[in-house]
Amino acid sequence: TYVENLKYAAAEFKKAGLRLLIEPINSYDIPGFYLNTTAQAISILDEVGADNAFIQYDIYHAQRMEGELAATIERHLPRIAHMQLADNPGRHEPGTGEINFTFLFAHLDRIGYTGHIGCEYRPAAGTEAGLGWRERLTR
Repeated sequence: TYVENLKYAAAEFKKAGLRLLIEPINSYDIPGFYLNTTAQAISILDEVGADNAFIQYDIYHAQRMEGELAATIERHLPRIAHMQLADNPGRHEPGTGEINFTFLFAHLDRIGYTGHIGCEYRPAAGTEAGLGWRERLTR
């Protein structure tokens, strides 16, 4: 049913000139969520077979489920249409946890990622203060 619904949605989106995105979500924060890993998402997209269907790669969820962020992103870059970020643990802004965002941002540049990266985190000290990482981590 999921694949058939995605096929239908992708066809309708294509008529409107839009891309369809699916996002793996970690099973620790949301137990029972169906789509959990990049490999599973790739497999589903292969079944859907639509040239306008891609992964929305959430760095936080991928770290929780898979690790190996740089290698996974590089291997699947053609299938990723958008990225989101948050640090782990806590889903706070970059620089508050275990993910090396300075390395990851430089890696994304090296491998040619030109898309946007959305911020989807809980700022530790409010929205404006929570944007201070940009100066520290993107030099």
